Amino acid sequence: MGVEITEPEISEAEYAEMERFVYEYLAASVEKEDDGGRMRWYPWHSAEYRHNHILNVADLAREIAQKEGADVDVTRTAAIFHDVAKLETAQDRHAEAGARVAREFLRSRGDHPSSFIDQVSRAVENHSYQGPVTDLPLETQCLVEADLLDKVGANGTALMLLRMGYESRVHMDADEMVTRVLERGVDAANRVESETANDIAHRRLKRVKWFREWLQDEIAGMGE
Repeated sequence: MGVEITEPEISEAEYAEMERFVYEYLAASVEKEDDGGRMRWYPWHSAEYRHNHILNVADLAREIAQKEGADVDVTRTAAIFHDVAKLETAQDRHAEAGARVAREFLRSRGDHPSSFIDQVSRAVENHSYQGPVTDLPLETQCLVEADLLDKVGANGTALMLLRMGYESRVHMDADEMVTRVLERGVDAANRVESETANDIAHRRLKRVKWFREWLQDEIAGMGE
């Protein structure tokens, strides 16, 4: 039996407002950096990439939450805010900082129950948890699983190949780089627990395996 979904029901217009706020916050974080941005020559350290990652995670988290019986509003809202502070704080502090931003935003916009705000904030704060995902509330578990899955599959492969260009590596290194995506995908598949997330993980892993096979078939000396 699934979990009963209670108010509030967040409208698509409200979600769009959250997404705009998060993008503007990320862009402002980059602009405030005195050194021109942390590793700005890597596109995934830009506001544009980070916002796209957030939207990907929000879509995945919503799908997992819907199928696993979690509160979709809590899960999707937390996913939108999970990396809002990624470009202004250190990696080990961005989840806690993001939880504060989410709490302040939700308190200042709309009439959200304190219980909803608390659930969202806790999910954001705990989304980097490294222990078993089943230790977490179901909504946070859905968010963690979605975050793990975003860089698996075709998306992860494209990002890794893009990284090759920024590192001035030749196409013969593609097999190695795609293998790293596959290894990351296996790690993600080993961490996720829900049936929905497992299904997504294995579908995406198949895509990476196919792409690596195509590389090995078409590029001389690769895979030997």
